[in-house]
Amino acid sequence: MSIKPFLYVLLLWAPLLAQERLELGPLVQEALRSNREILAAQKRYEAARQRPDQESALPDPMLSLGYSSNGSPRPFARLGVEPTANAGFMVSQEFPFPGKRKLRGDMAVKDAEGEREQLRVVIRTVQSRVTQAYHRLHHGYAAIEILERNRDLLQKFIRIAEARYAVGKGTQPDILKAQTQLAILETRVVKMEQDKRAAEAELNSLLNRPPGSELARPVDLPPGELKTSLEELYARTRQESPMLGLEQKRIERTELAANLARKDYYPDYTLSAGYFNMGRMPDMYQFRVDFKLPGYFWRKQRPAVTEQALRLDEARRNYEAANQSLNFKIKDDYLMAQTSRRLMDMYGKTVVPQAALTLESSIPAYETGSVDFLTLLMNFMTVVEYELNYHEEMLSFHLALARLEEMTGVGL
Repeated sequence: MSIKPFLYVLLLWAPLLAQERLELGPLVQEALRSNREILAAQKRYEAARQRPDQESALPDPMLSLGYSSNGSPRPFARLGVEPTANAGFMVSQEFPFPGKRKLRGDMAVKDAEGEREQLRVVIRTVQSRVTQAYHRLHHGYAAIEILERNRDLLQKFIRIAEARYAVGKGTQPDILKAQTQLAILETRVVKMEQDKRAAEAELNSLLNRPPGSELARPVDLPPGELKTSLEELYARTRQESPMLGLEQKRIERTELAANLARKDYYPDYTLSAGYFNMGRMPDMYQFRVDFKLPGYFWRKQRPAVTEQALRLDEARRNYEAANQSLNFKIKDDYLMAQTSRRLMDMYGKTVVPQAALTLESSIPAYETGSVDFLTLLMNFMTVVEYELNYHEEMLSFHLALARLEEMTGVGL
């Protein structure tokens, strides 16, 4: 029994020897250290953490310096002579109504927590983009290898067809058909080279490397398995998804804003204390409390409460919409991953070996004239397409897993 079909399977599954191979893990770690989107999101989060203390602090106090004179605008005119002439200072401190400062501080805390969730979103997005670009690069190398290997085999067929034509057993259209297919393979190699360079460029961009930096060939990957159930993904998404976490923080922040709007019905107040020198007369002291009354509440506070209630309802609807959208996308990618994994098994274990066996048996049959060249060529192209289909399904499977990890926050 011939071992050629088994060699085709081996070429699909076995890793190739190389001096240096590109691994996904170190690339992801480099992206976490160097990617400018992640670094910018980290700085936004760190900046947001500085806000709670500022928002919960008292307003800055006010110091007032001045004098009152009689009979002349000259400073200190008739100081000590007239009882209304004086020079002194006053210190004022505004106090928001109790509870307002804490609400503002808590809102800033929620803003910071939202930026933390946004940072997680950016990290997951960059990880997913690196992973997807890595798998596209891997697919480019694998597809080019398949095309070049089968190009060599097709050139062998052309030599056989030319030899048969030379002795009058073949026809010139057979040679032309084979040369046409050879040109088609060449165009596909050019297209895959373009896709490979695009994946390299995206990786260099994500890693903040100079454009055109050389990247080694990725390591050959196992097919992979999808072991997590869809229900488990849904459950863990509600707990771990950074996208839902961000929407939840927005809800919590808006709830606090609504409470603060209701607090604005209560007046803020200002305490003032002053000392005034009266010259030869006794010193004068002053203490005062000023209240900021919500005198136009029907135009300011009432609409503000209504506004925040509507924003809270909006935030809750946004959370529900994000959850529904995630559920749809998760199921879509989950089914895509399941389908691609099944097709990989079918191609790798059945379709490709059978197509390879058919091609192997048609080669001697063509040489003896039992099979025409068109049949041989069709068998050859079938093998090429099925091998490429196998790797395309592998690419689809890993891209779906990368998107699932990005949406759910779960490592697959």
